[in-house]
Parts: sequence; structure tokens; C-alpha cells
Amino acid sequence: MDIATINTLAYEEFVNFFDNVVEKCPLIAAAVWPKRPFKDLIAFEEAISEFIDSLPDSGKEGLLRCFRFLAGREFQNGTLSRQSDEEQKAAGMDTMNSTEVAHMARLNEEYQQRFGFPFVMCSRMNNKVSIFNQLLVSCQNERTVERARAIKEVKRIYHLRLQRLVLND
Repeated sequence: MDIATINTLAYEEFVNFFDNVVEKCPLIAAAVWPKRPFKDLIAFEEAISEFIDSLPDSGKEGLLRCFRFLAGREFQNGTLSRQSDEEQKAAGMDTMNSTEVAHMARLNEEYQQRFGFPFVMCSRMNNKVSIFNQLLVSCQNERTVERARAIKEVKRIYHLRLQRLVLND
């Protein structure tokens, strides 16, 4: 779909089409719909970024809670969104052995307990080794540092998702 077509979508069509650009958070699409018309994809992305950046810390953490554990139960059960499933498989999360799955589960739980939101990383730009390594480092971060790191990852995720929806439709 091109940007001109995106600019003509009715509210419901727009929200339905972009409902999972940020994981399970159609509120993002709803929030940026009134910002149309977008000059180009960059302007669309900037509108999303501005909305996220304007959220208070509690809102940013709420947004992060929309994400699921990397290689978590939903991934193992095949119940993730299509996009998340494809992204995690591209990172090799589906090639983990049972020891790696158990280790990832422990780290995910430790992270969740420490920060109150799941670990977020753009799996399409990483592999299982780099994800494990970042998760280990992130478990030691301060909350403000980790929230900012996770929001940067959210932006990488929606950047890639938008490119697939807008440029390759």
C-alpha cells in the first residue's frame, strides 16, 4: 500500500491495517490517524515516534507490556502474532534446544520481576546469541536506562513492520 492510499483510509480501516505495527497496541494507530496526511513513510514513522515519546513513563511501560516474552510460552505454543512469530524465527529462536529455552524463560522472568514489563528487542535485527547477551546485560540496568533501551527497540520493530506494510504490499 502506498502512502497516498494510506492517507485516504477511513479511521477503522487505518486502525485495522496498522493495529499490530506496535505489538498488540492498536491505540498507536488510532492516535496517529488524525495526523494524516503523511508526506511519506518517514513522516508516518515520526508521528508514531512523537506519540510514544510524549507518553509519561507509566505510559511507555504500559506500551512495553503489550509485548510478549521472546521465545516465551506464546512462541512455543504458536500463539504469537504472525509478525512476532516471523521475527523470532528469523532470529533463530525456533532453533533453541530445551536448555536454551529454559534459560531464556528464567532470564525473561528475572527481567519481568525487575522491571514490570517484558524484555523487548528487535529480533529481526538480531540472533539468539545477541538476544541472550543483551537480556543478560539488561537485567543489570537501571529502570530508566532499560525503559529507554526498550523503547528504542520498539521503534526498530515498528520501523521494519511499516516498511513491510507500506513498501511491500
